[in-house]
Amino acid sequence: MSRFGAIKTERSSKVLPVDVAPSVVGKSPARKGKKAVSGYFSPEMSHALHTLALNQRTSLQALMGEAFDDLLRKYGKHPFGER
Repeated sequence: MSRFGAIKTERSSKVLPVDVAPSVVGKSPARKGKKAVSGYFSPEMSHALHTLALNQRTSLQALMGEAFDDLLRKYGKHPFGER
């Protein structure tokens, strides 16, 4: 058996509890009921946003929440204030 065959056998031997869906396993309770929103940007944009988050002592997710709230306000929609 190849080394990859051993890994495949090892993976298939792991059994999840019957009452837990695979997509829920390992999910943080804080993420329950939430959906991911993402995009692809240049390395420079990514670096600038991560640097801003570091300088503001906050998370990238908090900055994104603030930006999305500003965008919703701009278009006359109710902001959610999720940060």
